[in-house]
Amino acid sequence: MIPKAATATLDLLQFARTVLTTEADALRAVSGRLGASFEAVIRTMAACVGRIAVTGVGKSADIGQKIVGTLNSTGTRSYLLDATRAVHGDLGMVHPHDVVLVLSHSGESEELMRLLGPLKQLAGPVLAITANGNSRLAKAADAAIVYGPVIEACPLALAPSTSTTVMLALGDAIALTLAELKQFRAEQFAQFHPAGTLGRKLATVESAMRSGSDLRLASADATVRAVFAMARHGGRRTGAVMLTEADGRLAGLFTDSDLARLFENRADDAFDRPISEVMTRNPLTLTRQAKMVDALELLRRRKISELPIVDDGGSPVGLLDITDVIGLLEADVEPIVGEPPPILRFVGPTP
Repeated sequence: MIPKAATATLDLLQFARTVLTTEADALRAVSGRLGASFEAVIRTMAACVGRIAVTGVGKSADIGQKIVGTLNSTGTRSYLLDATRAVHGDLGMVHPHDVVLVLSHSGESEELMRLLGPLKQLAGPVLAITANGNSRLAKAADAAIVYGPVIEACPLALAPSTSTTVMLALGDAIALTLAELKQFRAEQFAQFHPAGTLGRKLATVESAMRSGSDLRLASADATVRAVFAMARHGGRRTGAVMLTEADGRLAGLFTDSDLARLFENRADDAFDRPISEVMTRNPLTLTRQAKMVDALELLRRRKISELPIVDDGGSPVGLLDITDVIGLLEADVEPIVGEPPPILRFVGPTP
């Protein structure tokens, strides 16, 4: 419990802001210190044909776990090497094609010093991130990012705070620079995140569209009555029928809302006339290669519930139904910055 006397004199917000500005100032300083050694680390990692082994002790190990996660999710295979377990047998996971990244603020941790010799024998290049350019770690490494002195935000200058923030940010800089160098794409990111909302948004519409027996297809020449008198398909319920020309190309779309309007307008004679007369011609469509994030934005912006998916010849191959993606629609679906626009087309003459 914080003593009452302390709470009476401590400006909580100002103290918190001081912590944040201290760490932010350190990041700006370290950014200016980056040089050839950072480029050497990147080039070495980019040339790695094995995996990146990241190791550290204490808080550095925690930062290492996050760096491993960021590397893996952005196209650079990596794993965490526990320094304590490593000297008790886990060095067996290290391969000669692996590159090792050692994290240590002081560069003098005894646990890591014990590892350096075996790592140099068992792995490829050994890289480092440290504050101390004169440390044993910096001198032993094939390349070292030395971020220099930083002021810990901890008022006692004891708890790792600014130093871990700097190390974490440098890990992000490494991972994202590698991703940019490798031209890592959103499609690849989606492959590595298939279960998450973000991954599903970045996937193509082909992964979520209805196809095969789940589609309701009919000829545009058939009457409304004939279309709805057909035996119901055994797939999931959908509120749209895709109408096709004789050559199989998509001619239009007829939805349950269109059917309801016929009843509301008492247009009884329309039921025995070609459905092409009352269908929505040239509906907005997507190709199966379009991203889900763009499809979701289109559904929301145009306030539509069904989106036909067509092949390169304009024939329907799928349908994106809002009931299947409502959970994703409720999330933030802003388009990914820098990505090309969705693959859109109109079937038939442009209206």
